[in-house]
Amino acid sequence: MKLLVAVKRVVDYNVKVRVKSDGTGVETANVKMSMNPFDEIGIEEAVRLKEAGTATEVIAISLGVQQCQETIRTALAMGADRGIHVLTDDVLEPLAVAKLMKAIVDKESPDMVILGKQAIDDDANQTGQMLAALLGWPQGTFASKLTANGDSLEVVREVDGGLETIKISLPAVITTDLRLNEPRYASLPNIMKAKKKPIDQMAPADLGVDVTPRLETVSVVEPEKREGGVKVETVAELIDKLQNEAKVI
Repeated sequence: MKLLVAVKRVVDYNVKVRVKSDGTGVETANVKMSMNPFDEIGIEEAVRLKEAGTATEVIAISLGVQQCQETIRTALAMGADRGIHVLTDDVLEPLAVAKLMKAIVDKESPDMVILGKQAIDDDANQTGQMLAALLGWPQGTFASKLTANGDSLEVVREVDGGLETIKISLPAVITTDLRLNEPRYASLPNIMKAKKKPIDQMAPADLGVDVTPRLETVSVVEPEKREGGVKVETVAELIDKLQNEAKVI
């Protein structure tokens, strides 16, 4: 079984996000970047499937600027076998990412594609579903448990009402939820080995995909700062504030 795992380069989750002074987007210059946490879970799950003998090859794919190769190297250090980098300086929207990944799927013919359920920079939660639609493959989104059974998968999904278990046939698209696993840390020997693993680089034009943005960002602003809270002495005073100031009851 060949697995293809998408890994996105995003602003590190520990960094306080700042809006650019001109309001055109989020500041990324001189900001620590890392792999999207949900994609780390995807790599971990793929490596575990390989360690269990279910998968034979794990391919990490990233799309974007030259520095995305660092993200791929992290995936390789975690246990992926090789990488694919689609190099572009253009802003990639979810549909463009899905089209690029479909083109790579057509070339690589994997049995499963694993993506994070969403990226922490835009929280779009669209790419996996779009890719499944373009491929015409079944999908298991928000997966918190994954069990391979021959040519099918049993997927436990996180839904609003609790957990849902579905069975889908392969090939399939999977998107990962937080509770699927706990990603490992890459050891120093594996980091050194990752430097020797191959990364194929190509451009969107090589895949025949137009990545021209379809959306225009008008402005980006920081949310209003929350006002400090107040303490009340009695329940009656609390109810009065909720009725007359907050107007929630």
